[in-house]
Amino acid sequence: MAKRNKMCPFCYIRKLFGGTPKAREDVVPAYENGVRKTPLMGWSSWNTFRNNIDQNLIYDTAVALKESGLADAGYTYVNLDDNWHSNMRDENGEWQGDLVRFSEGIPALVKKINALGLKVGIYSSNGTLTCEDLPASLGRELADARTIAKWGLEYFKYDFCHNKKVPSYAPLVFSVDVSKKGSGKTTEYLVSNAILQGLARRMKDKRLRGGQYVSGMDAGAGSILFDNIVVDEAGEYVLTVNIRKYGSYEKYLGVKVNGEEADGIYFPGQKIFNLTARFQTVINLKAGRNSVELGNPVTDGNVSAAIQYRHMSRCLVQAAEEQAARTGEPVKPILFSICEWGFRKPWRWGASAGNMWRTTPDIRPWWQWIKIIYSRNVKLWKYASAGHFNDPDMLEVGNGKLTYDQNMAHFALWCMMSAPLVLGNDLRKITKPVLDIVTNRDLIAIDQDALCKQAKRVRRGGVDVLAKPLADGSTAVCFFNKRGYAQRASFDLASLCKDEYVAANKFAGEITPIVGEAALSGSRAKVRVPGDGVVVFRFR
Repeated sequence: MAKRNKMCPFCYIRKLFGGTPKAREDVVPAYENGVRKTPLMGWSSWNTFRNNIDQNLIYDTAVALKESGLADAGYTYVNLDDNWHSNMRDENGEWQGDLVRFSEGIPALVKKINALGLKVGIYSSNGTLTCEDLPASLGRELADARTIAKWGLEYFKYDFCHNKKVPSYAPLVFSVDVSKKGSGKTTEYLVSNAILQGLARRMKDKRLRGGQYVSGMDAGAGSILFDNIVVDEAGEYVLTVNIRKYGSYEKYLGVKVNGEEADGIYFPGQKIFNLTARFQTVINLKAGRNSVELGNPVTDGNVSAAIQYRHMSRCLVQAAEEQAARTGEPVKPILFSICEWGFRKPWRWGASAGNMWRTTPDIRPWWQWIKIIYSRNVKLWKYASAGHFNDPDMLEVGNGKLTYDQNMAHFALWCMMSAPLVLGNDLRKITKPVLDIVTNRDLIAIDQDALCKQAKRVRRGGVDVLAKPLADGSTAVCFFNKRGYAQRASFDLASLCKDEYVAANKFAGEITPIVGEAALSGSRAKVRVPGDGVVVFRFR
């Protein structure tokens, strides 16, 4: 006897005939904000000091960065992580530095550090609170971005604590109004004249203008396309979405204007005192015919995070431009660091939202944990590009009980992977061996190479082999010994000439050692790699 199908009849039919179509994975242009194309280099307070920071510690660290030669090596960003601010916003709703520990105020500290020739960064969270339960930026993105720009900051790390997912439900839309901002005049566009896509469908309700509304836009199922919006001049317009009320749960509509993502609209759970409601956003239209598409693309947490981080990235660009217009000075771009811990696969959408994106949970000064982080990040080589980098988190070089070889391997691997180089140790007490490692100019040159390609792991085993193509036509090669004892290994460099990604030139028998030594037998490199260590060289 056949096993009974326990699906509801409707669900079974829907599945049989294809069901709900998967949401489109729209190609979103890479985020461009005018910042450096090579990975960030600097220092952050979190690894060593965590929530115990103050203005004197930060400034003294900036001085140490300058006087130690680290700034000359390229480390120019001083980043305040969590717990820099007070739990109280000021009377205008703006952030304040901790009223005791940062009593002079963050703007004054920024000016002092800028005077050293260094840049300053700050931290918040894509949530209702930061990880230390202080005021965060979810729902206040533009306001906080304007504060960041006003204070003259040039780096922004955006964490993921206390995040609230974008709702996957959509409202019932019966029309939209378009009005030139400040004019008070509006034109209404009914859904009866719109194009419906996917499972979006018109429903009748004689109580509404036009007698129809659209449903079926939840979780990427469908959308409404108004392709008939005509305006006389380009500029900012108010888009008012008119809805038929239903449901005491939150809803969301993504907005695309002429095919490009704009800021979406959140709809709170509604009380049905009236049949209808209206919600607004500001959009930019061109003179002539325009299109506006409405739908809820949120199929999962990955899409939700991408929407939220892209929204903040737009706010940062807008705030920087507004500040420049207000002061008459050039735009001061803000490097945007996404710290989502790799839970929502940010490598798939990070380039559309920011300059760097965390691929893992927080790093610790434990060798086994550093290897685990490496093993995850090294797989993501194809997602890195100029101005957009996988971020395996800050450097623990000089922290914990890491040996010299482990510190060297940690730094070299981050350089091979084109990772942001963010120091996390106490720079006021840095030792010469640690300083020598993190200022190794040959390794830094590999990290900062203009080609901006992450190394590809070309062989996996007890000794991994990584290869990274460089802008001058040479190739950086790293042998990484994952075992705690020394091992001998070899690799045919000529094979890299056949690799489409590495695309090495014909092997000419020239090797430049960087860490350790390598011998050649024809085109085969032979090395002895110390336990938990690396051998790194360039070849042509």
